[in-house]
Amino acid sequence: MRIYLSRPHMSGHEQARVADAFASNFVAPLGPQLDAFEEAVAAYLGGGVYCVGLSSGSAALHLALRIAGVGQGDEVWISSMTFAGGIFPVNYLGAVPRFFDLDPASWTVDTDVLAAELAKASRENRLPKAIVPTDLYGQSADLDRLEILAAQYGVRLVVDSAESLGASIGSRKAGTGGDAAILSFNGNKIITTSGGGMLVTRHKGWADQARHLATQARDPAPHYEHSTYGYNYRLSNICAAIGLGQMQVLDDRVARRRKVFARYKAALARPGVSFMPEPEGRFSTRWLGALTIDPAQTGTDREAIRLALLGRQIEARPLWKPMHMQPLYEGAPYHGSGVDEGLFAHGLCLPSGSDMSDAEQGEVIEHVLAMLDG
Repeated sequence: MRIYLSRPHMSGHEQARVADAFASNFVAPLGPQLDAFEEAVAAYLGGGVYCVGLSSGSAALHLALRIAGVGQGDEVWISSMTFAGGIFPVNYLGAVPRFFDLDPASWTVDTDVLAAELAKASRENRLPKAIVPTDLYGQSADLDRLEILAAQYGVRLVVDSAESLGASIGSRKAGTGGDAAILSFNGNKIITTSGGGMLVTRHKGWADQARHLATQARDPAPHYEHSTYGYNYRLSNICAAIGLGQMQVLDDRVARRRKVFARYKAALARPGVSFMPEPEGRFSTRWLGALTIDPAQTGTDREAIRLALLGRQIEARPLWKPMHMQPLYEGAPYHGSGVDEGLFAHGLCLPSGSDMSDAEQGEVIEHVLAMLDG
């Protein structure tokens, strides 16, 4: 039987929530389950945030950037190591990305490099319109310092927290940073709505704008009246019902993934094998079991292990390929020393689903050890 990288994990609570939606005939895009899901996430995150349920994390980022005023020709400074959906909305708006490297101590955006470039850009009168750091593999970026930098230079901050619902940094929950944060509920995330996302903001005006734009920007009128263009971006009420059931087990899902990660880290401890760090004060979801393989010390490499696992019907994947290395963004500005390039060259994500059994994880470990010790 195939062992998947990260598949949906239902709790049993979802069916009752969906049944309620069907019983009340709220099967259209909006309804009480969507309202309740937004309220449940806001309550979990705390801090007086407003949540807007949307069709995807990319939709949330698109709306956040548009509300932030990003437009044609504007620069958006963004983590280079991210999923494509975390950068494409920049293109939708005709903006220009400038990519940034990772801090090796956290695998999140290097705030020292970012600070130096902001100072330089300020002197040269070319500050970006927005900064978009990524909470990579479920670990929160340095929210406090990023917010200080954004305020200092008058730049909007939109945090890509797609992979980090359930994580924290200090006393702060991931997903509460900046002018807005975006969450993803895709099928492979910590919790899922089958497909969906959310915009989280401390600005009520931003939440109101997001709801307006996400429902085709219809003005108040008995007929269809539009003074600007919008999108069909709202989360389905049925999908939100699934999310309500998933929220009941969010902390359990995070705990299980952290347990899976800890077992990998203990079992695969070998010279040349390094796992994603977790700096003091940060609490990662450990969305995926991310590690690096040094060929010089192990006698094998990331790709050999991935292919060996694939031959055993075990899904593993390389770490994200940095966006500045993608053909689409060839020649785009990039700042850093290539930490993310090295992670891509040697990095691997092992199966980490919260529904993976101990026996299945043992099988993964067995095959990886065979490559490392062979």
